[in-house]
Amino acid sequence: MAKKQKTFRPKARVPRGFRDRLGAEIVAEREMLSRISAVYEAHGFDPLETPAFEYTDALGKFLPDVDRPNQGVFSLQDDDQQWMSLRYDLTAPLARFVAENYDSLPKPFRRYQVGPVWRNEKPGPGRFRQFTQCDADTVGAPAPYADAEMCAMFCDVIEAAGINKGEYFIRVSNRKIVDGLFEKIGLDGDDSAEMRLTVMRSMDKFDRLGDTGVALLLGEGRKDESGDFTEGAKLDDANIEAVLSFLKSGQADNPLGAIEAILGETNSGSAGLAELNGIQNAIPDFADRSILFDCSVIRGLEYYTGPVFEAELTTTIKDAKGRPVQIGSVGGGGRYDGLVKRFKGVEVPAVGFSVGVSRLLAALELQQGARSAAEGPVIVLALEKDQMASYQTMAAELRAAGIRSEVYLGGSNFAKQLKYADKRAAPLAIIQGEDEREKGEITIKDLILGSELSKQIEDNAEWREEQPAQFSVPRSELVSAVKKTIARHR
Repeated sequence: MAKKQKTFRPKARVPRGFRDRLGAEIVAEREMLSRISAVYEAHGFDPLETPAFEYTDALGKFLPDVDRPNQGVFSLQDDDQQWMSLRYDLTAPLARFVAENYDSLPKPFRRYQVGPVWRNEKPGPGRFRQFTQCDADTVGAPAPYADAEMCAMFCDVIEAAGINKGEYFIRVSNRKIVDGLFEKIGLDGDDSAEMRLTVMRSMDKFDRLGDTGVALLLGEGRKDESGDFTEGAKLDDANIEAVLSFLKSGQADNPLGAIEAILGETNSGSAGLAELNGIQNAIPDFADRSILFDCSVIRGLEYYTGPVFEAELTTTIKDAKGRPVQIGSVGGGGRYDGLVKRFKGVEVPAVGFSVGVSRLLAALELQQGARSAAEGPVIVLALEKDQMASYQTMAAELRAAGIRSEVYLGGSNFAKQLKYADKRAAPLAIIQGEDEREKGEITIKDLILGSELSKQIEDNAEWREEQPAQFSVPRSELVSAVKKTIARHR
């Protein structure tokens, strides 16, 4: 007798580095992004949507050097043998869009975009392979005035999201100033490109490792807590001291003056300082803005060509157990005049920033307490099959009044319907059985009040007798009674 073949059943699982999201988190993110988008639109920026996939050679950051270009991006080969990749940010697609539509677009071109991006990187705690970005960019306007607008708008965005003035800073530096530093320490030649990258990576760790840690990375190297050793840049002591003084210039009373004293007469440094002074002079209320100049801001992306900026939270935030949580940067950006040039062959000035949606949302959640569950819909119980049209009419009346509502469609069992309403976080349940219908009434069960009172009443008999969270009203008063009950809780 032949052995019966076992039916294959795939294991239900989410891919590594990805996650499902439901309810309150999505609602909170949507509301925050709505407030941010309103700021962009108030400044005259138009929304743009680009496809999830771009041709891999158009992305530019992770060009393929192997048979399958999957280093850093998720890629596939189309039936025409061209490689496509999921976008890793929203800036590279913008550069492609501008280049493709250059002649028809107004210049400057101002757009904002919100959407998911994907990184083919090793996932970790709080580090996912898919996340949301929220960008604003101006293409076609040179420094420093568009950069000044970006810094001021960045402040407006952070505050619109829910962070108060004084709880964050927009830290501003300039890639040209970094180039001036490289001139000063003798690393400005073409043969020093790899060394410059090593030094910049070390400088970028200043806020985390401080003077001592960065000095080790600039010198012979550093061993971390796990024992792993990172090879250093092997600069001499004088150049290490120059780099550290540069990084600490933001702590001076006059940061721009301190930078000028360090860089002397370097060509790149002078150009960068002029742009930073231009930013300060172009913002009328600069002194009242949460903007500061800080040379320790070293944006990691290599295409930045001028001012760079980063939004960082400054207040101590604690989790539910009272432990301090370090949020750090919640967004950043800068000037990237060379990105569109890859397509056009001519330099097109551009500047923009990206909001770290997940980090900013996490900060707001910690700051305002645990996220409350999203309020579910009012549930109209369906106790009699032949009255379904009547139940749907009730739900329609509630929706017409702006009240989220639904009719239970899973059967007529009363207990199961109430259990469903609880799982849906419904504020109210609407009940109309035969008795209520004959009286021309409905019964409103206040599930929020009922949950609160159930914690205080120990006698089930007393609970059943009093029914303190349940009352009846004429059918004609359905909408007004529901509105009043919900308003009382809010």
